[in-house]
Amino acid sequence: MSIRLEMLQVARLAPKVLGESSELVHRFLLSQQNEDGGFKDRAGQSDLYYTVFGLEGLLALQAALPTERVERYLNSFTHGAHLDFVHLCCLARCWAALSSQASSRIPADEGSRLVAAIEAFRAKDGGYHPVARNTAGTVYAGFLAAGAYQDLRAKMPEPLELVRSLKYCETPDGAWANERGLKEGSTNSTAAAVTLLRQLTMPVSAQVGDWLLARVDAQGGFRAAMGAPLPDLLSTATSLHALAGLERDFQIIKESCLDFVDSLWTNEGGFYGHWGEEILDCEYTYYGLLSLGHLGF
Repeated sequence: MSIRLEMLQVARLAPKVLGESSELVHRFLLSQQNEDGGFKDRAGQSDLYYTVFGLEGLLALQAALPTERVERYLNSFTHGAHLDFVHLCCLARCWAALSSQASSRIPADEGSRLVAAIEAFRAKDGGYHPVARNTAGTVYAGFLAAGAYQDLRAKMPEPLELVRSLKYCETPDGAWANERGLKEGSTNSTAAAVTLLRQLTMPVSAQVGDWLLARVDAQGGFRAAMGAPLPDLLSTATSLHALAGLERDFQIIKESCLDFVDSLWTNEGGFYGHWGEEILDCEYTYYGLLSLGHLGF
């Protein structure tokens, strides 16, 4: 099962926790779509990155996608010419999300060119980097690239080279940083590395689960790093997903994490990213659904 489908399968359990409030989430997500078919970024402009989360959020609720409008938006990018690396991968994911409910699919020739555009960001160490022709890859870029290949139903060239590049990002504390050479791991990079390595059928030390659980805040939720001032929803969702993939029991933290996620919920139907946040968006709302899916399982 692909990275996208694996996460979606869990997020689809969220409505069992939300109950009737699921309709509020549905309405919020639909309100985030602009007339051109894209979903709003934090400034209200259509953006492929936020469109990913708008579509995946609707799929998690098993709601109908506004297929025609979204397809028109995606077609405006053709095979992704002039897009940066992150948005190239988002274009692939949007097409994959859209194809799950309709016959909409990126044309084969454009898909091939999109694959080639993503591969142009392969780093010299075998990983991927948001800047083309970079010497060393990053964990996040590798995670995005692997997901994009799956979404485009293409085979990644030399996947073991990507695994090798992840080794350089391992940190002395038994985790991963996004880039090589750092002394301490970060929560999201570690969670991404765990999920990516599982997808590549590589073994992951059980001690990584201990490292992630040590990032749980006393009031619930996970912190992005040991010194982070607050827990956040992104770190919580990705950590829970990584722990579930490692088959680690996190029953002991479920109640506190549920309280944390609930504290970020609003009756507008969206989730804030953390306690200091004042803007709602599709991204954190999707991570709220993913968190609830794991916590309600």
